[in-house]
Amino acid sequence: MDKQGKQHSFLRTIILISTFGGLLFGYDTGVINGALPYMSRADQLNLNSFTQGLVTSALLFGAAFGAVFGGRFSDYNGRRKTILYLAVLFFVSTIGCALSPNAIIMVIFRFLLGLAVGGASVTVPTYLAEMSPAESRGKMVTQNELMIVTGQLLAFTFNAVIGNVLGEHPHVWRYMLPIAAIPALFLFFGMLKVPESPRWLVSKGKKEDALQVLQKIREKKQANSELQEIENAYVQESKMDKATFKDLTVPWVRRVVFLGIGIAVVQQITGVNSIMYYGTKILQDAGFQTEAALIGNIGNGIVSVVATFVGIWLLGKVGRRPMLITGLAGTTVTLLLIAIFSITLEGSEILPYIVLVLTITFLAFQQGAISPVTWLMLSEIFPLRLRGLGMGVTVFCLWGVNFLVGLTFPVLLDSIGLSSTFFVFVVLGIGAITFVAKCLPETKGLTLEQLEQSFRSYSGGSSKVLNNNKTIG
Repeated sequence: MDKQGKQHSFLRTIILISTFGGLLFGYDTGVINGALPYMSRADQLNLNSFTQGLVTSALLFGAAFGAVFGGRFSDYNGRRKTILYLAVLFFVSTIGCALSPNAIIMVIFRFLLGLAVGGASVTVPTYLAEMSPAESRGKMVTQNELMIVTGQLLAFTFNAVIGNVLGEHPHVWRYMLPIAAIPALFLFFGMLKVPESPRWLVSKGKKEDALQVLQKIREKKQANSELQEIENAYVQESKMDKATFKDLTVPWVRRVVFLGIGIAVVQQITGVNSIMYYGTKILQDAGFQTEAALIGNIGNGIVSVVATFVGIWLLGKVGRRPMLITGLAGTTVTLLLIAIFSITLEGSEILPYIVLVLTITFLAFQQGAISPVTWLMLSEIFPLRLRGLGMGVTVFCLWGVNFLVGLTFPVLLDSIGLSSTFFVFVVLGIGAITFVAKCLPETKGLTLEQLEQSFRSYSGGSSKVLNNNKTIG
């Protein structure tokens, strides 16, 4: 293999190893779907609808804080070292969850697991972006999104196999949870063999170390050129004052942060995570036996992976706003149909199959349109000086709303039933469509500098949006 081939091979190795963080993110958020019915039994953790929500959402509460502090921790200690620490936290908290003797201990370890998930959700994409050549950055960073949905698919698959083989065993859920310890070990030992981000090294004055890293993953001429670009960018950034909460007094800054929070909330109030976390419970309520519901969830996982591929492809072809509105219309109509059929076909043999088809359809719209647009637009709308503040606030809000959905969904399901619960999400979906149509700008075809200028020149009127040629105003 020639030198260039070795560089490309090493870069592929870096992508594979670091995205195990995304795989763990996906597995740990998906595994609760199948484990929850078993751990809720009276002879196990004896969970009611509220404590089910607490066990599920403790991870999401932890992730909100992990996302906020994970970025700052990686700025101080380095991306690679932070991911190593996260791998240890993934391993310890996974084993802790599997061995939990009661609900309180489970909630504590799920919270710690959430810190790892949240930290991975910001640190792994940052590491990937900083290791990537400019021409393939989008492709490399989206590998993490694919690994997240792949992790969820693996969780659904292992849940189905273990549930159907060992379903009568009282501690079956304890075999589902610790599987995540295996990729945590791969992540830890793999990260020992890959280098630190050259951009972080430059920020710490380690120019020679940064050049050595670049020469392992770039051609010599490109490595020298990129090092110069990194140094120039760092000098420019160091001259900037970092944004603080005082900047929210500026109208255009407040508007950008408001839009970021809106995008984050819109992604969560579709109800996607009610299906990702409670899909087994939904299918049980529709009429499936637990073992059959576990198998049905594999369909949800497969569609999520395929739809993510489609969504990444569509991003280069279709505008952000029409793609998001189409996705929201699809998810809202699908939930409306679930609610209607749950009333009209209650008790019938065909209902569980209809609900399964509709949840799969829902995820096709969600993962194929809404989720890819969400993360892309969040990365586009914040100017450089605002990026740290903006992403910190919006990702915290995203995980916060995720936590509220995870906590309240089983309580709603238990108190008002499947159909009424989904009617609530339909109303929220209509609100989300209205927000996107009236408030969200189109960002496709505009440079980040043009977007910033457009927000700066905005003078009012929430219904005015950007197009590819004009600014707001």
